[in-house]
Amino acid sequence: MRRREREITDPAEIDEILNTSQYLHLGLVDDGMPYVVPLNYGVVKDQADGHYIIYLHGAHEGRKLDIIRKNPNCCFTMECNVAPFEGRMACQYGTVYECAMGFGKVTIVEDPQEKIAALVALMKTQTGKDDFQFDERMVSIVTVMRIDVEELTAKRRPMPGNS
Repeated sequence: MRRREREITDPAEIDEILNTSQYLHLGLVDDGMPYVVPLNYGVVKDQADGHYIIYLHGAHEGRKLDIIRKNPNCCFTMECNVAPFEGRMACQYGTVYECAMGFGKVTIVEDPQEKIAALVALMKTQTGKDDFQFDERMVSIVTVMRIDVEELTAKRRPMPGNS
């Protein structure tokens, strides 16, 4: 990270970013060309080793799944607390934000019980509530994808003068 003064290393602050962002941008590589798509997500920590797991959902077919089946490597970004600010001149305008950027591998979840847990996690991340009910019939109509996060960094751009 070039701007070390903006790096976030506190695990609680990183958790806050992961749990309050509303969507992520999933980056994939399709035959050497980048492909990025915004998606809703859910996030949990693996109980065995504490790494982050990000769940995504979508249709049973499409370009995203075709790419994942060929190349499961991915990257993602997400941001929260985004707000523009003004300056005295054009180059002093900017945006405050907090963001997380990561790398991992995407797999397609087949186990119905994990799919249910994934959709509950997705709804919790998106709504703050975890009292949604899903059954195997409901989860059979969606594809659930899982990113096991291998590398994660976070940073913040504060309001100028508030560093």
